[in-house]
Amino acid sequence: MKRIALALALTLAAPASWAAEQLSLNEISRYLNGISTASSPFTQINDDGSLSTGKLYMHRPGRMRFEYDGKGGGTVVAGSGAVEIHDPKSNQPPETYPLRRTPLSIILARNVDLGRANMVVGHSFDGTSTIVRAQDPEHPDYGSIELMFTGDPVELRKWVIHDSAGGQTTVILGAMETGQRLSSSLFETGGGGTSR
Repeated sequence: MKRIALALALTLAAPASWAAEQLSLNEISRYLNGISTASSPFTQINDDGSLSTGKLYMHRPGRMRFEYDGKGGGTVVAGSGAVEIHDPKSNQPPETYPLRRTPLSIILARNVDLGRANMVVGHSFDGTSTIVRAQDPEHPDYGSIELMFTGDPVELRKWVIHDSAGGQTTVILGAMETGQRLSSSLFETGGGGTSR
């Protein structure tokens, strides 16, 4: 009888210990709001399966820069409410999009609140990481971002952008450094591109 009671107690305790490892939306929002500046090497898996590498810089709120490795690697810069894509290989002017129309605006917001109604459309735990899928509640047609966090300490490890056309781009972060001084020139956008 004692064995049955022990087995039952362990069975009932298992979901509680599992749940304790999943990060809450409040914990994740607090973590993101606590980042002012960050930099990290990254690997990007593009929608066509190709790989790119480079360095990411973030200055919250509202600013991010991807510098791609290699000759003519290009940059993607978010700043002044816009996202500019510079692709030297294309011989075209930079393409410019409003930042608010991209899922990156969720993590670059002045105040990240993942508890906002209809913002989070998925919140799960895979045994190692907490995965949150979020979208702009007013504009789900802008796409969504799936964020992966490890705990203890909380750290953003990866995200997947799901665009409105059904494509996806994955960014896997390396060791992230936070709290450093970053030049504002990293996040300057020229505004000379084509607006979408």
